[in-house]
Amino acid sequence: MRLRKIAAIAVAMMLCVTAVFAGGNNEETVSASGRPVLRVAMECGYAPYNWTQTTDANGAVPIADSNDYAYGYDVMMAKLIAERLGYDLQIVKLDWDSLVPAVLSGTVDCAIAGQSITSERLQMVDFTDPYYYASIICLVNEGSKYENAQGVQDLAGATCTSQLGTVWYDVCLPQIPNANILPAQESAPAMLVALASGRVDLVCTDMPTGQAALVAYPQMRLLDFSGSADDFQVSQEEINIGISVRKGNTELLDGINSVLSTLTVDDFNRMMDEAISVQPLAQ
Repeated sequence: MRLRKIAAIAVAMMLCVTAVFAGGNNEETVSASGRPVLRVAMECGYAPYNWTQTTDANGAVPIADSNDYAYGYDVMMAKLIAERLGYDLQIVKLDWDSLVPAVLSGTVDCAIAGQSITSERLQMVDFTDPYYYASIICLVNEGSKYENAQGVQDLAGATCTSQLGTVWYDVCLPQIPNANILPAQESAPAMLVALASGRVDLVCTDMPTGQAALVAYPQMRLLDFSGSADDFQVSQEEINIGISVRKGNTELLDGINSVLSTLTVDDFNRMMDEAISVQPLAQ
């Protein structure tokens, strides 16, 4: 899940208007089987939430207009929703910045892509109830002088980075006293390489990304300050993760919420653990 902030609401709204007048597809798509198709957008490149693979192993779903397949927590959730609501599922691979405009224009029916339910996004799209709750953590290398940190204050003076356009970088890192904050990284893999190579003392991310990183980088250590008096200060909207749908599409919104209402936090965590267990180590 990426806790990204939308910096330019007006730009996204203009993209929406452009897409609609350019002929955005707002009609329900029907498959060859006669069932309606649920068109779900995601990046297909951010394990453990979603990733691209070359086979249908573990139940991966074909990516539209591609020879590849998508899998991960978001795909697992999309499959469950589609099955229970009677849809065939289509995964649409889009860049992060294209997700909201695609939902706005009707090019896709929803985005299941680790989007936090922020007030900025709620001005453009509707969100379901949360389908995951992601706490903020830090990663350090084994043997780091910060390895035993018990709170944010214990990270004072650390050289650090995180991913571009995220709450981790924009909100959390500045809370570290006297932090030496290096330029943000373009992707989560680049962020992890910066830490693994020793270019930084720590990176800040969310719990699922951190857990996935430990599989690929067993030398890393995870620092979780949640529940302490010295945790990162973030709002609930920045850690509650929802599914975005076009405003006014109450039928789909209510349908997805009806599925989510049958799941518990334990179910969410079980599914995430399963996704982490089969993720490609390269992502």
